[in-house]
Amino acid sequence: MTKRIIIDTDTAGDDTIALLTALHNFKVEGVTITGGNVQFDQQVENALYTIQVAGKGGQVPVYKGYERPIFAIGEEQHVTVEDVHGKDGMGDSFFEKAIQRPESGHAVDFIIEKVKEFPGEISLCAIAPLTNIAMAIKKEPFIVQDIAHLYIMGGTNNALGNITPAAEYNFWVDPEAAKIVLHSGIPITMVGWEMCTRYSVMDDDDHEEIAALGTKGSEFFINVNRVVKKFNKEVHRLNGTTHPDTLLVAIAADPSIMTQSSHYYVDVETVGNLTRGYSLVDINHRLGKKPNVRVCEAVDRTAFKDMLLTVLREID
Repeated sequence: MTKRIIIDTDTAGDDTIALLTALHNFKVEGVTITGGNVQFDQQVENALYTIQVAGKGGQVPVYKGYERPIFAIGEEQHVTVEDVHGKDGMGDSFFEKAIQRPESGHAVDFIIEKVKEFPGEISLCAIAPLTNIAMAIKKEPFIVQDIAHLYIMGGTNNALGNITPAAEYNFWVDPEAAKIVLHSGIPITMVGWEMCTRYSVMDDDDHEEIAALGTKGSEFFINVNRVVKKFNKEVHRLNGTTHPDTLLVAIAADPSIMTQSSHYYVDVETVGNLTRGYSLVDINHRLGKKPNVRVCEAVDRTAFKDMLLTVLREID
């Protein structure tokens, strides 16, 4: 049976490729939007357009969720990252609006309703700040026992952040939400930013191979990644584009892509002036606390790339 999932996203750049990958591999029950990468309404439009690119316009509902972090301190500090993904979050492609429109209900209510409808069958793929998921847990705590699995792209495993030296963007935007989710009791797999920089980078040769596919999917990939490719070279000193969200979805679709993982106690810093959003991964078990997260530690990069190419090849 095809796994049922909900994608929670702040749709820009790699989120769109992750969404294409999810639509190819899962029964996507819906897409929920959280404030994050670019202006909120633009994120909604990006999700709708991506669904249309996949040939599934009108078949997968999109719900608006929380536009801001849980607490005021997060709202004060929150910044969007158009410099990374382009003004439209799509590599400055400025695509036309999709025909499909977002649903009228709230993302949190949709998550709760779907988990209640399919207890033990719904997995969540969180490729955005964790605000929507945290608020769903706060509103209906019972859902934690009925969520099959939660896959999180967020944090790092004792590695350099991507928005501050200490923090990865999704955890930094709403660390209070991340703390609620990490301590919820839901089975969690976390793929940190350092897995992205080690295993998910698509360099110039990869881009040439993707462009040579000559499909609608490959053209979309090249277009939405134009700005981030330049940003990565200038800021992260990476030759290529980064695909953390797609890597997470690929692991959810085929766990064998994750070749090494361990269960650790994971927490997040919410108050540090220099370290807000820092994810603590207790790899040496010094805190003596029960592990709560399976942390990805290595990836089969070839298998990941093969899945990506398959998705892009078949969208035409």
